Amino acid sequence: MALLTPHRFTVEDYYRMAETGVLAPDARVELLEGEVIDMEPIGPFHGGTVTRLNRLFSDPAGRRWTVAVQNPLRLSRHSEPQPDLMLLRPDPDDYMESHPTAEDVFLLVEVAHTSLDYDRNRKLPAYGKANVLEVWIVNLEEGLIEVYREPHFVGYSSKTILKPGETVSPAAFPDLRIAIADLLRRAR
Repeated sequence: MALLTPHRFTVEDYYRMAETGVLAPDARVELLEGEVIDMEPIGPFHGGTVTRLNRLFSDPAGRRWTVAVQNPLRLSRHSEPQPDLMLLRPDPDDYMESHPTAEDVFLLVEVAHTSLDYDRNRKLPAYGKANVLEVWIVNLEEGLIEVYREPHFVGYSSKTILKPGETVSPAAFPDLRIAIADLLRRAR
């Protein structure tokens, strides 16, 4: 009896699918572990949170890091997800020649409103396996931030839950303090 295995697309296959029209130009998809994943539309709460994160990280950046919003991250031959936000090592050409890789990432942030299960159970292990040093999941449903550090081959060894009233700092930039309440605050 033959063992059937799923076909895993490479990043090159993924780009060819876009170039040839297999994937529509406006398709909201990403490649993770060889699978092309359809992404949910971005609602106002999610989009506004990403905009707020962008502001909170861009204002103090100087030349210490580059903020990338919903741009590709090359994790491996079979994975190129599009995290909501990344703090990257500054690059002289602003990553115009190639997408950043895990070693370029100081901090990766996923905003989870309807995507919490996918972010925790699919993306987080892929980030750990690729050695992304720090990942935050902004959990909009529960009103908290999950901070993951110490990557390993199936995820992260360290998980910290932070709630309004607390602050968080990226490990690479401990002088940058963000109030959880400011990040999760909604207009009244």
